[in-house]
Amino acid sequence: MVKIPATIKDIARYTGLSIATISKYLNGGSVLEKNRILIEEAIKALDFEVNEIARGLRTNKTMTIGVLIPVFEVFFNTIISSLENILLETGYSVIVCDYRDDEKLEKERLDFLYKKRVDALVVIPTYLKESDIKKIIKRDIPIVAVDRPIEDFECDTVLVNNFEVSYQAVEKLILMGHRKIGIICGPQNIYTAQERLNGYMKAHIDYKISVNEEYIKFGEFHNMESGYKKMIELLEIPNPPTAVFITNYEMTLGAIIAVNEKDIKVPDDLSVIGFDNLEMAKIVKPSLSLVVQPMEEIGEVVASLLLKRLKGDKTDFPLQKKLNAQVLIKNSVKNIV
Repeated sequence: MVKIPATIKDIARYTGLSIATISKYLNGGSVLEKNRILIEEAIKALDFEVNEIARGLRTNKTMTIGVLIPVFEVFFNTIISSLENILLETGYSVIVCDYRDDEKLEKERLDFLYKKRVDALVVIPTYLKESDIKKIIKRDIPIVAVDRPIEDFECDTVLVNNFEVSYQAVEKLILMGHRKIGIICGPQNIYTAQERLNGYMKAHIDYKISVNEEYIKFGEFHNMESGYKKMIELLEIPNPPTAVFITNYEMTLGAIIAVNEKDIKVPDDLSVIGFDNLEMAKIVKPSLSLVVQPMEEIGEVVASLLLKRLKGDKTDFPLQKKLNAQVLIKNSVKNIV
């Protein structure tokens, strides 16, 4: 026998509450605590399922958040997981799209999320500009940019202190006697890569150390092979660096493989500071010095900001929140003073 789905009227009969009160609760409204308990008991007892499509048409809300990321990797995945944990508690689900560092695909994925009528967007942009998001602006959808601002467009943005933490990493190497410091950067068109290189340059300027252009290598974020190749290039310079700062997780993995392949002893032959993964630092011997970003905190801050904007609270808009990464010096750095 086919089971007839429970309706809002069945919940009203079960609880003795008005349809208006039940409807208010189902659409995210606030009801008395005793009524909430009754309604939730009825939903469970009657096996009631909310018709999300119908509710979306009534409320103009889909209870979904669109997330646009360059690739699936540790940094972005951890942020999404943290973000999703909080949003799920408030009834929101998350649609995640990656654009594989491709400019055309980035715009296509953004358009896909727009057509899905998401209630808000979290974007980690690479090529996006204001002209790419005109439709979204017209619909007044809350947008939070993460890790990098959107070019020519003011919106809420959650960043990490990339300049300052890179300065601190290079400064620690300088204070430990290093003057020949290599850096493996990301692409020059990406904000985070620019900021990390700027921190490296400023530390050299402040300590009156000349910058050797041969020690600056531009790789590709999210590409382990890139870190491998750039580290090989640094190691094969006639006057190689005594220390290398690698500014991205995947490139750090590749660089460590290159160091091992060349049988370079860390830190006796080369001091190394990498990026992001504490678990990797425990596996690599000697323990790897790292810049560690507050990935879970980023997700929590983004979720909190989204929920605030979705309630119509525009206080401090556009907000730019900068969180602090940390430099953790372990056994991969040698004092040569």
